[in-house]
Amino acid sequence: MNRQILAILLLSVMTALFGVGIIIPVMPVFAVSLGASGFTLGLIIAAFSISRGILQPIVGGVSDRWGRKWFLVTGLLVYALVGMLLPEAGTVSGLILIRAFHGVGSAMIVPVAMAYVGDMAPLGQEGRYMGMLNIAIFLGIGGGPLFGGFFTDLWGMASAFHAMALLSCTAMLLVFVKMPVMESGTRRQPPHGVFNALVRMVSSRRSGGILLARMATMIIMVPTMAFLPLLMNQWFAATALQIGMVIACRTLVNALLQTPCGRMADRYDKVLLLRSGCLLVSGVICLVPLAGSFTGLLILFVLLGTGEAVIWPVLGALATQDGRYYGQGTMMGVFSLAMSSGIFLGALGAGLSMDYLGLTWSFINVGVVVLILTMTAAHLIRTGHRVDNTRESVTNEG
Repeated sequence: MNRQILAILLLSVMTALFGVGIIIPVMPVFAVSLGASGFTLGLIIAAFSISRGILQPIVGGVSDRWGRKWFLVTGLLVYALVGMLLPEAGTVSGLILIRAFHGVGSAMIVPVAMAYVGDMAPLGQEGRYMGMLNIAIFLGIGGGPLFGGFFTDLWGMASAFHAMALLSCTAMLLVFVKMPVMESGTRRQPPHGVFNALVRMVSSRRSGGILLARMATMIIMVPTMAFLPLLMNQWFAATALQIGMVIACRTLVNALLQTPCGRMADRYDKVLLLRSGCLLVSGVICLVPLAGSFTGLLILFVLLGTGEAVIWPVLGALATQDGRYYGQGTMMGVFSLAMSSGIFLGALGAGLSMDYLGLTWSFINVGVVVLILTMTAAHLIRTGHRVDNTRESVTNEG
């Protein structure tokens, strides 16, 4: 039963996020064509993060009690509707509203999928199982930009949005028809409500450090996804396909390395791996403005994907371990909230930096901030205590 659920889950997540990846090279250019500035471009991304961030802990906590399948079905339906609505947006404000609706759908997909995997992960194999989910995520997001750029060059921007709608609808039908409802006995009921669990997580050095690290590492998403197309257009009038290739190489490398990095996360010092990955990622972000060419960006984004491949299964494994105490849905909902918070802060910070200091400085500033925050988070995880289902303080294992 678990293998069937896992296979269907991974396939549906990959299909849905392939659709989302298709619009990545298109969204910034489409927003600018509607009159978006650097700040409003950040608001378009922030709208998605705000709605998703508010709902993720609630959805995650409720899914611990009510089950997860129907949240996935509803979220995928929202994705399909967003794909149809986006080409009809005639103003920046309309685009912001649609992206906020997009965040509602995401709140029902990402934390629920992570909670599913957390439920199924055996003790000591958390990194491996989260690595499998990350493969599905990155194959989807990584492969999507290649096709998005191809569709846009041939048939225009609307074709990318319609492809997202079709793929999301396909994933929704797959979950609806093929995925069984997990028995209640396979889900651990959370010992606390969502609010109490959130307070406990933040007050715990280890859990708080995990959340800080997840938030900090997501700050890079705005300059590396939303602002990269603008930077490439400034340098050499990049085509949509070239932009898609740079974005895709980062996520595909990340996907290819998830299995070995997931095993490393289960076997070796997680905090040391986290620090190493974060140093590499921060350094790459600071170097992006110096690349100056398509080839240089490809090399840097391969390195960026390598660093993220180390970080993602480590943080997923740490969150899964703590999720056995808080409830997987609750933990993954708050964990995803930290992700959304990072994207929100990155969107506003990078947008303001672009408007006042220039596009180049948005990358450098983000790289420095991420380095400081992640090193602080690693220290909190190292010096904190792991929780289990019977008592708060068990071990200092990172």
